[in-house]
Amino acid sequence: MEKQTFGNMVAALRKENGMTQLELAEKMGVTDKAVSKWERDLSFPDIQSIPRLAEIFHVTIDELIQAKSETKEAVQGNFSKIVPLALKAVALAMGVAVAVLSAMDQVEIKAAIGMLGIGVACLAAVQLSKTEK
Repeated sequence: MEKQTFGNMVAALRKENGMTQLELAEKMGVTDKAVSKWERDLSFPDIQSIPRLAEIFHVTIDELIQAKSETKEAVQGNFSKIVPLALKAVALAMGVAVAVLSAMDQVEIKAAIGMLGIGVACLAAVQLSKTEK
């Protein structure tokens, strides 16, 4: 099965089993609104009801939970791309701010050095994260 969210998996399994949200809700002892929220990844079923859900769909608990862990891995992968980009943006913003404020004679030397220091620290963090991989 391809990587998907828990909600997408529940929706796909429900449809494969020819059930409506209301029918699944009745079997699970919840409302159809709760099932709808699961399928839209707005909420997650109570941990104690996961075995029942797996039983209804004729899958293992691991198969149900695997979708959620793969989603978490995808989010972590995106996060590891966003952080270096954000750090580079901060460094650029500090450099531009110092250049513009200096041209306008609106910055003190201590403040300019501090801002540039922040920018350099951000760039150093990006470089360190690259060498650790």
